[in-house]
Amino acid sequence: MIAHSVTPQIDIKFIPYCQHSISAEEINEVIDTLKSNWITRGPKTLQFEQAFSDYIGCKYTVAVSSCTAALHLALAAYDIKAGDEVITTPMTFCATAEVIEYLQAKPVFVDIDPTNFNLDVNRIEEKINSRTRAIMPVHYGGIPCDLTRIYEIAGHYHLKIIEDAAHSAGTIYQNKKIGSFGYPAAFSFYPTKNMTTAEGGALTTDDSSLAEKIRILSLHGISQDAWKRYDAQGSWYYEVTHLGYKYNFTDLQAALGLQQLKKLDHFNSIRENYAKRYFDELQFIPGIQMPDWYGSYFNVLRFKGIKNCWHLFVIMVDKSAVKINRNQFIEELKARRIGTSVHFIPLHLHPYYAQKYGYRSGDFPVAESVYEKIISLPLYPRLGENKIQYIIDNIREIVNQYRL
Repeated sequence: MIAHSVTPQIDIKFIPYCQHSISAEEINEVIDTLKSNWITRGPKTLQFEQAFSDYIGCKYTVAVSSCTAALHLALAAYDIKAGDEVITTPMTFCATAEVIEYLQAKPVFVDIDPTNFNLDVNRIEEKINSRTRAIMPVHYGGIPCDLTRIYEIAGHYHLKIIEDAAHSAGTIYQNKKIGSFGYPAAFSFYPTKNMTTAEGGALTTDDSSLAEKIRILSLHGISQDAWKRYDAQGSWYYEVTHLGYKYNFTDLQAALGLQQLKKLDHFNSIRENYAKRYFDELQFIPGIQMPDWYGSYFNVLRFKGIKNCWHLFVIMVDKSAVKINRNQFIEELKARRIGTSVHFIPLHLHPYYAQKYGYRSGDFPVAESVYEKIISLPLYPRLGENKIQYIIDNIREIVNQYRL
């Protein structure tokens, strides 16, 4: 039987898993854009790209319609093609592997590290062969991958690297922000992310020729500065130099992004404070586990050149300590008006990949074991201390109710 909330004095209708933070600054910037001569890709997009480059510490940013688009464009710019293989993780959103499939290449999965849920760097070389062209690591939940080891492997085998940094706007590794290490890194600005442009994404790099090719590919393969052709200094003439896509960013998105970017560090600071609160109060509850990396971070790593942007806070249900499984735990939380999510269903378990490549349960045991236990808790600036405590109290109550 589902129990009532432990904190009825708090008026809680429903705590959604995620909520964006939009204020007057963003609204006014959008209105200013609507009153201007440009609402699609134009001067504010260029301004946002420069601002994001300055924030990340990279030379070039190409803003595009989504993180999916950024990943696809990077692969296309590297001429990944049919028969090629790209190494990545099964513990990610479907977009990571889909973009490889778009080019008729093959996503090759490597199991995850149980301490941080990132791709296990010690198993990458097992999957490298003559068809391997690139490694696409995913910074899970804002936790940085072991880029030092990944760069070493890629250099030894002459492989490209494309970082899926959808969760990692503001994450720091070795005192540098993710996206500033020279290789292309793809970011997401979807409303669930740490900053938003409604839809949208960006690709960062230090390679000028790669940035230019991606910029051209993002707008039908049309020659440089094609967006200016309706400007007073523009020309009607253009040339299609590549087979491209319709992935361009807009000035309306840039308007949101310019203001959101100013607030990103503040947003991330709030997220970390809430994550610390979760960690401190949940770590001693029998039946609740957390990634080992969390303890390392709060005790050591955040003082040693690493900073998690805390896109996710994940707990695990220990089935040896409670009488309910993860799915039932989620339903208990939902009955107490607490929204949650699961990141992620391992890709090899989805019908498309299972049927195409013959994957079976047991092929990636660490990812599968983690998946069966994980719950992503609400974590965003609008949440507030009272709701954080409400969530913690209800988790404690559920564990007490169902403890073995």
